[in-house]
Amino acid sequence: MDRTVKEIAARNDVAAARAWLARHDADVLGWQRAVAEIPAPTGDEERRAAFVAERFAALGLSAVRRDRAGNVLARFGEGPGPGVVLAAHLDTVFAAEIPHAVTAVDGRLVAPGIADNARGLAALLAVAAALPYAGAALRRPVTFVATTGEEGAGDLRGAKHLFEDPTFLPDAFIAVDGAGVDRVVHRALGSRRLRAEFRGPGGHSWAAFGVANPAHAAGLAVAAIAALPLPPTPRSAASVVRIGGGSSLNTIPQEGWLELDLRSEDEATLEGLFAGASQALGRALDTVNRQRTAGTPALTLELVPLGTRPSGATSPSHPLVQAAAAATRYVGRTPELAAASTDANVAIARGIPGIALGAGGRGGDPHLPTEWYDNTGGPEGLVRLLLVTLAMGEVPAAR
Repeated sequence: MDRTVKEIAARNDVAAARAWLARHDADVLGWQRAVAEIPAPTGDEERRAAFVAERFAALGLSAVRRDRAGNVLARFGEGPGPGVVLAAHLDTVFAAEIPHAVTAVDGRLVAPGIADNARGLAALLAVAAALPYAGAALRRPVTFVATTGEEGAGDLRGAKHLFEDPTFLPDAFIAVDGAGVDRVVHRALGSRRLRAEFRGPGGHSWAAFGVANPAHAAGLAVAAIAALPLPPTPRSAASVVRIGGGSSLNTIPQEGWLELDLRSEDEATLEGLFAGASQALGRALDTVNRQRTAGTPALTLELVPLGTRPSGATSPSHPLVQAAAAATRYVGRTPELAAASTDANVAIARGIPGIALGAGGRGGDPHLPTEWYDNTGGPEGLVRLLLVTLAMGEVPAAR
């Protein structure tokens, strides 16, 4: 694949596309700044989606449209099916009222979401602008998608909606997410997220002592989940991420709750973690109910699903992963095969070759208002993405 990528990069038309990216690096940064300054909390991506749709149309992409999930889709080239899909998520973890103005500090751009994922969206626009120079020989179309609901409770909503259509069968799916030039994410980090709510009668902490206490049950459950055995491989995690309940210092609470984030690169392991956590919650419920004063109401337990992200992997030997590794080497970097949770999870879980790539440069303070982006290596990331797109648009499909 290294030879294929080098041959593609050496073509005169691809050289012209690369030159466009080099000449217009400041324009790409301008798009990145413009995107970052449009608030787009999960579930409220409309304004940012409108901006991206307008840019897609201005760049000459065809079939620009919005789907029922709010995704923005556009197309380059001819041929059946979606072909090669480039996807970048619209949403951020930041509330709309947080200041989104981009500032320059010590050579870096600083703003909420400036790297995750304003950079990814800007990279989609950059490749869309460069493809007319180099895409005449593509054997497959390229479908650009700006997705909704990738972050947190969004639970990959936009990407999941794409695959609800049984005819949506890409030859390759590339999620463009955040900064970076080295990582090739080919392993989908799956997760199960849920909220456990223990409820009881409550009462005065002295006068009613002996009634089943939801906080005690929540505490027992936390301890048991912290002690769940984890396999040495694949890497897995069982985390209690939030706990709460109670109304005052001298009141037995009527509710105690905790939220869990269970993760693994392997679906069977993930299901085993979910079963273990569910059993730990059930044992905590049973223990507190058995200890309560006779004749008092029992605790109840409700499990509320908060999200399901599938796991899986695209083989390191697949042409898509090999092309990404070769393109990484072409721009002078060492490829790092990695796992992460991205829109590519959905494609991988459905048997579609999928990866996630950073869009160049460096980023820091992710998911904080002080998030920053440094454009060192930014153009290289765009060239890498262009070369992978062209390589997958020209080689035969292999699943």
